[in-house]
Amino acid sequence: MTINPTYRSRLQVATLLVLATFLTACGINNIPTLDEQAKAAWGQVQNQYQRRADLIPNLVETVKGYAAHEQETLTTVIEARAKATSIQVDASTLDDPAKLKQFQQAQDQLTGALSRLMVVSERYPDLKANQNFLALQSQLEGTENRIAVARRDFILAVQKYNTEIRTFPGRLWHSVMYSDLPMRETFEATTPGAEKAPEVKF
Repeated sequence: MTINPTYRSRLQVATLLVLATFLTACGINNIPTLDEQAKAAWGQVQNQYQRRADLIPNLVETVKGYAAHEQETLTTVIEARAKATSIQVDASTLDDPAKLKQFQQAQDQLTGALSRLMVVSERYPDLKANQNFLALQSQLEGTENRIAVARRDFILAVQKYNTEIRTFPGRLWHSVMYSDLPMRETFEATTPGAEKAPEVKF
């Protein structure tokens, strides 16, 4: 019995549609989707840290105008900012634990330097009343909160991705199709309470 070419063509299309539906339903696309979500979440982390770095020169100049003799503290902030902005972790190095740890440590040092600067500012009532300083305070506080949210979102995105490639059926798809995608590293709380946004008070 000869099968009509038109019928055969329709049967092949129908088979492909059924196969595509099956593959989609069984999670074949979950791994690359979750990987892209983790990378996008990391991009937000970087954006917020850059926002903070961009605020620091104006903050230092404002403090210097009222507390010029606090040079050691100001220098510490400037140096910590320079170190933090010199370490870049992009999507291609996101799976490098040493690089991510180095980035995190530099950002933690900058957070500590900023905290010391805030303590120093308490000694200068005129500085605390300065409108530019108050605006910078508000922006810095908001940025610290955004950093905390971005870090949390990144940690959750990495957790979903890592879970997918370690559990069935994701583990199967990972070994067959996505073995080039590694487990992702994430932030670790280096000090008690580090998972919370630091309080920035002036």
